[in-house]
Amino acid sequence: MRYFTRGLTRSETAMPDDILIFIAIGFFAQLIDGAIGMAFGVLTTTSLLAMGVPPAAASAMTHVTEVFTTAASGASHTYHRNVDWRLVARLAPAGMIGGAIGAYLLTMVDGKAVMPFISAYLVAVGFYIIMKAFRPLWPREVRDWIVPYVGFAGGVLDAAGGGGWGPIVTSSLVGRGHNPKKVIGSTNLTEFMVTLVISITFVLAIGWTEIKSAIGLIIGGVLAAPLGAYVVSRLPVRPLMIAVGIVIIVSSAVRFL
Repeated sequence: MRYFTRGLTRSETAMPDDILIFIAIGFFAQLIDGAIGMAFGVLTTTSLLAMGVPPAAASAMTHVTEVFTTAASGASHTYHRNVDWRLVARLAPAGMIGGAIGAYLLTMVDGKAVMPFISAYLVAVGFYIIMKAFRPLWPREVRDWIVPYVGFAGGVLDAAGGGGWGPIVTSSLVGRGHNPKKVIGSTNLTEFMVTLVISITFVLAIGWTEIKSAIGLIIGGVLAAPLGAYVVSRLPVRPLMIAVGIVIIVSSAVRFL
């Protein structure tokens, strides 16, 4: 895989401790995701893009990692009884279909051409997270019919943009009246199914050798996953969401400069 850093390949610029960087990215991104139900994908993808990883490979690495982290996180949330199985049943099929479509579309376009659009999308997600931090938790009545549509849109944008399932799906469902803890647990578990489909699509399209660096992300994410469910009710969610949003906006916006 080529990482575009002053025209050099990854092998020419790599440091021996690069694996530690990937582990750190995976660990902190998953810790935040497990606590607020969003941001692993956008934080990881933003970090990889900043390192020069092409968009399709960055999204693929993120989603291959999420297969493991969401499995661990989903199991932990299930143990803590944070899962609404009826919500999972309505959310998962649409999300999986949308994710496969988004992943396929991303592999069909040139990485350099799509980079500005992905950066703009991530900036928008950052602002969306900050906006959600200041909105009331229960502004609307629960309407179950909208769940599959939210799942489909979340799947498409998550795969094509390298992240966004949590900000789109978790925030939308909480904003429509679903219990926050049940939504966080259910979307984490459902994300495992969605990311599995997305990852398979990417591996079939671009091959495993292009995304093998995901191993470091997997190690860090799996180590952090059990902690997310534990701290979900102990961290001040609003300040954390604001901080995450600012990090995503700044790190994505600098690629326009």
